Amino acid sequence: MKKQKSILLVDDDMDYLFQMKFQLERFGFMVIAAESQREAEDLIKTMKPDLAIIDLMMENEDSGFILCFKMKRMYPDVPIILATAVSAETGMSFGISSQDERKWIKADLYLEKGIRPEQLENEIKKLLKI
Repeated sequence: MKKQKSILLVDDDMDYLFQMKFQLERFGFMVIAAESQREAEDLIKTMKPDLAIIDLMMENEDSGFILCFKMKRMYPDVPIILATAVSAETGMSFGISSQDERKWIKADLYLEKGIRPEQLENEIKKLLKI
């Protein structure tokens, strides 16, 4: 029997956290949810998830960037999806398509919130190679 893959889900929006957790569990993943950068940092000290989905703006506007950086330093092989609504909320636009962006944004995939469930599942499976 294959081991169930674990996903660390970090977001300060409780409604989004609940909906995403439910969706990811429906896909067959074990989900560890955290409501803040600080809570997630405590969790990764004791466990290594197979993948992480991290919100960008939480306690601070750059909480997601900082958490991505710390996770990649601890677990460079763990894929990270940076999920955000920053473009819709602020009008600012960025991504991880250029080499310069990938130097400072330590995520493997950047997604705007509101992604269709089947698209999210496909992206996760690609990153986990399953």
